[in-house]
Amino acid sequence: MLSLKKHYENGNGIRVSTLGHYVDVGGLQLWIDVLNATLEHDLAPVSGIDYLFLTLCGTLSNAGISGQTFLYGPQISNVLEMDVVTGNGDFLTCYKDSNSELFYAVLGGLGQFGIITRARIVLTKAPKRVKWVRMLYSDFSIFSRDQEHLISIKGLEFLEGSLIMDYSPANNWRFSFFTPYNESQISPLLKKHGILYYLDMVKYYEDEAINSVNKEVEKLPEELNYIPGFAFMKDPNYVDFPNRVQTGEITLKLKGLWDVPHPWLNLFVPKSHIMDFNDGVFVDTIHRQKITKGPILVYPTTKIKWDDRMFAVTPNEDIFYCVRLLHSSSFDDWQYLDNQNNAILEFCNRAGIKMKQYLPHYKSKEDWIKHFGSKWNTFKERKAQFDPRKILSSEQKNFNSV
Repeated sequence: MLSLKKHYENGNGIRVSTLGHYVDVGGLQLWIDVLNATLEHDLAPVSGIDYLFLTLCGTLSNAGISGQTFLYGPQISNVLEMDVVTGNGDFLTCYKDSNSELFYAVLGGLGQFGIITRARIVLTKAPKRVKWVRMLYSDFSIFSRDQEHLISIKGLEFLEGSLIMDYSPANNWRFSFFTPYNESQISPLLKKHGILYYLDMVKYYEDEAINSVNKEVEKLPEELNYIPGFAFMKDPNYVDFPNRVQTGEITLKLKGLWDVPHPWLNLFVPKSHIMDFNDGVFVDTIHRQKITKGPILVYPTTKIKWDDRMFAVTPNEDIFYCVRLLHSSSFDDWQYLDNQNNAILEFCNRAGIKMKQYLPHYKSKEDWIKHFGSKWNTFKERKAQFDPRKILSSEQKNFNSV
């Protein structure tokens, strides 16, 4: 993608429209550069991702999810138009109402129909500050119920949940939220329960709204059932919040622990089976084996914010959970984590949990048919239309038999 850089007149391929509240971005651009360019105009992308050192083309080819997805939908739901080079070699501009078949195919299409060379992304006014509250739970059912409550009300801009295991530190590599004193408070709880869950809720605000936002945030926990006394708060500048994960990356690089295998597993789990998933995966597999190394995220989002005409696939329920096992391993033990991931997938199959993989990788046509479900026939039609010689399949070899 970097070879496209020479084709941009202004050198960076990022053009912000303050009147239209959108930004035109070259497909090779990193989201961190998009954010920095829009912040110069006090604007920011409506829907973000947790790790900003990914390309626009890459995330839009999948979905682009974060703790904002429940409110604004994934990144692919906030695209106005695109320039695409198809597998046929055609260079086309597409919108919802013009070349719409290509527009909906490319968004979430795993790079199988064309390469996004430019996208127009929706922007919103960037806030100045972030009220960030983290609350601890020992009961998963209460934890999930409170998360579902929070995404049903107005006023929050971000919600994610995570796990802490008694064999791992309270802070993980993504960022350090807890102070050493906080960790000493949490340690006895971990010894007692084995697993703790926490949710991160975030509210954006302007400097002049500090008093009103404090009252709102103080009132919200009254509706929740976290462990009394275990609510923690931070109040960073907005510019520091979207890029919070980079600090963890820099630390790992300094320790030589970044360029190692990362056998991640990302799933969308239907709400109706999230309790089964907790019992069978978090408790009976991950905690029992005690080999997981890295953050485990689990948070709900709503299907209504996803456009079903796109090829990103979600469970067929109004609410589903994003579950993200973000492992880091050494070159000697990655196979253990990979085996654990396979065991988790096998458990879901046995338990009848109709989850969907996010960032999927399958080796058989039958698995892809199962993954896309009712979208499979349309997928085949678009593949024949935009990449009939399967030029975009050659590296992955996943769709050579489509």
